[in-house]
Amino acid sequence: MTGGGARTATRTVTATGTAAGTATGTAAATDAATGTTSGITAGAVGADGSSSSTGGIRKPLFYWGLTRLLILLTVFRIVVIPGPDVTSDVEQIYQGWYEILRTGTYPLDDVTWQYPPAAALAILSPALLPFLGYSAAFFVLALLCDAFVFGLLVYAGRRPGRSMRGAWLWLAAVPLLGPTAYSRYDLMVTAVAVAGLLAAVRSPAVLGALAGFGATLKVWPVLLLTGCPRGRATARSWATAVGAAAGVVTLCVLAAPGALAFLGFQRDRGTEVESLGALVFHVARNFGWPGEARMNYGSIEFLGPGVHVVSAAAMVLTGAAFAWLLVWRLRARHRTSTTVADAAFTAVLLFVTTSRVISPQYMIWLVGLAAVCLVYRASRMRRPAHLVLWATAVTQFEFPVWFSHVSHSDLLGIALLLLRNGLLVAASLSACRILWRQTVTEPRLAAAARVRIPAQPDRDRRTGGAVAGAGDGNGNGHTDRDRQTEPDRSRVSASAR
Repeated sequence: MTGGGARTATRTVTATGTAAGTATGTAAATDAATGTTSGITAGAVGADGSSSSTGGIRKPLFYWGLTRLLILLTVFRIVVIPGPDVTSDVEQIYQGWYEILRTGTYPLDDVTWQYPPAAALAILSPALLPFLGYSAAFFVLALLCDAFVFGLLVYAGRRPGRSMRGAWLWLAAVPLLGPTAYSRYDLMVTAVAVAGLLAAVRSPAVLGALAGFGATLKVWPVLLLTGCPRGRATARSWATAVGAAAGVVTLCVLAAPGALAFLGFQRDRGTEVESLGALVFHVARNFGWPGEARMNYGSIEFLGPGVHVVSAAAMVLTGAAFAWLLVWRLRARHRTSTTVADAAFTAVLLFVTTSRVISPQYMIWLVGLAAVCLVYRASRMRRPAHLVLWATAVTQFEFPVWFSHVSHSDLLGIALLLLRNGLLVAASLSACRILWRQTVTEPRLAAAARVRIPAQPDRDRRTGGAVAGAGDGNGNGHTDRDRQTEPDRSRVSASAR
């Protein structure tokens, strides 16, 4: 939650130089994700993005360790990023929920609790490391989830027909979010989603189980099922997802009161200042709009005239995006090995872009799914994946570095939101176009071409049959006209004699 970090006073350091140092430390990994580092071109990763040898894994491991060390330095405040202290959510909010959950109940009176019931597992997870304090244990668990995702992407990328591009993208993008990446439990949810998508090709049931469980952590993983092939695969994955989700929710409801309280809290949220729709009010504030931006339901939201209209419009836009996905699913004629991942990435991208709330940690979801897409050499999602990578880089400047400019709607804040949200819109449109073209347009054109091509051979066979039928049995073909003129030629020859 962005708002949790905004509660604390802005921390300054020997200021922007620290952020510059962190950005420099992640620059090499960013270049690696887009395929431009000399290390990749030199042989650590082949031209197709796949690892060329066993030794080729050393370089990505080195970069992963280096960049994750930088993240740990920021979350433990050895290196301080300018702006609000984003780790305060763990110290104040998560730990507060932890104490309540340990008593056997959900936070019934806390409107900032807006998560499905299994989110309690993530909040309680630091108890697995009792020798550490709550915050330290949470950061270590986030690091382990990060390593798990990276390991899955590396393992999948080194298999035949796959690519290491997904691992490089993940390696670069996570540190671009700075301490936010390890200060929210979204990394844990993304680990579940990535595991499910990578298992989808071999086991739709595993995809369904992990998607269902993920949906009880944070709702969006249910969108992983968008691209499941129609027929038995869909039946198995969807049925397993429903069963897994129902089982987890039932256990949570029986275990503690208030498991479903989040439904009312989430419903009442307004337009968050970082969302696409919020740009209307950022601009309007500079022309006398009387509303304000303040803490509401755990984040900084706009309150004032017209807010409910924009919030309703955002929900309509989200509904329209889901309607498009339904039409795509009905019209899709052909699916490849990448379709499940590509469709999941597109669906979540549309959901995030059109949402009335875009918190910085949402970028972790997109990065994880984009990385899975790039694991497959055949995937065409490289452009939207790179757009998401750049949007992630802008996000750290939008929050926390220059969040004060965003909350005050000044020119710099508006420019940051226009750039970040513009990149998300461009990525969404690009992903939709690619998905539609690959599964609807191209198969339709190919089918039409197959219908037209046999017509010419049929005519050739009819013509060839007439010619061949006049043969003399020794391979000498004669037409009917030739046969009709044969007797005449004989008579002419007899007269001449």
